Amino acid sequence: MNKIKRNYHPWIYSTEISKIDGEFEEGQIVDVFLQDGKFFGRGYINTKSKITIRLLTTQPKTAQQIIEERIDQAIKRREYILRSEQACRLIYSESDWLAGLIVDKYDSYIVIQINTLGMDKLKDLVVRTLVKKLNVTGVYEKSDSSVRSKEGLGQICEWLYGTGPEVIFYRSEDLTLAADLKGQKTGTFLDQRFNARAVLPYAKDKACLDVFSYTGNFSLHLLKYGAKHVKLIDYSERSLQIAEQLLKLNGFDGKYELIKENAFDWLKQESSQEKYDLIVLDPPSFAKSASSRISAQRGHKEINLRAMKLLRKPGILVSSCCTQVLSEQDFEQVLQDSAEDCKVQACILYRGSQPADHPVLLDVPETRYLKFYIMQIWRRA
Repeated sequence: MNKIKRNYHPWIYSTEISKIDGEFEEGQIVDVFLQDGKFFGRGYINTKSKITIRLLTTQPKTAQQIIEERIDQAIKRREYILRSEQACRLIYSESDWLAGLIVDKYDSYIVIQINTLGMDKLKDLVVRTLVKKLNVTGVYEKSDSSVRSKEGLGQICEWLYGTGPEVIFYRSEDLTLAADLKGQKTGTFLDQRFNARAVLPYAKDKACLDVFSYTGNFSLHLLKYGAKHVKLIDYSERSLQIAEQLLKLNGFDGKYELIKENAFDWLKQESSQEKYDLIVLDPPSFAKSASSRISAQRGHKEINLRAMKLLRKPGILVSSCCTQVLSEQDFEQVLQDSAEDCKVQACILYRGSQPADHPVLLDVPETRYLKFYIMQIWRRA
């Protein structure tokens, strides 16, 4: 490897490699050495990817040692959460030094997502280790991300161990929630469950709007905390059906309205009349690469500006951004620009991020992505 000053970042690009000796199969574990011959680490290789090697360890350990130790460390890192929560992210890729692997736990079910060729070759070892270390009813692979094509992988959605339902129900803070194995990510958005609890001080007696609602995480929490009514907007009929099932299971029948619509289109069509006391914006990522950064900023400004117009003043705007290429500073500028164009003032009441089971590795800035704000919006004096 070229002598380039670097932190403990697990990615090694082709431009950092001076030569590759010996025969190998794409995806296999290889040793990495510095130019002076000193051992640097061990990881898996894929010369078809811009990231040629993803390190798994800086020690000369076997694949079994690496996987078992990393999973042990990840579980120990989350001991407190596992004692109090039925649902938890067990492994968060690079943050747990298992690049390309996501593992989420929903009660006694495990859902894994694999995004790289090298981790795909370690899949059987990962599953055996998870089953050995946890009380597992079933392990489902939900590897349907588009990034897999860059690694030469197809999409796989199937039970690898045991079996289970398409929709897994679990309890969270006295609410029944669900992970839809036919839905997005690994079934739900575990990174927002604690942020949803932060709406507690602002929900009581409010008429609310939940945009990009998916299966209703924020809506369920708003109603639990005393909201009088919530309108859910999402493009997926299946997600809204599951949301309705959850709303009824949790005793909120008659306090909601479901609208199947593209959120951007619906916000554009909705009049600017101030109708809502509290609005939640929880959109998907608007950019997969830095080249789409400007487009992502425009998208976030569009929805935040329209939400500010729909709020009764003063009102509460809950706004999220999971677009990794937008920094916290970038997103705050979007919010400020939206408020400026809407001729309102935005006061940050609460600032959140990723929960502890989605840890940020300071050496790996790519592991930081979620921005979450609760703001009060009022007319300028």
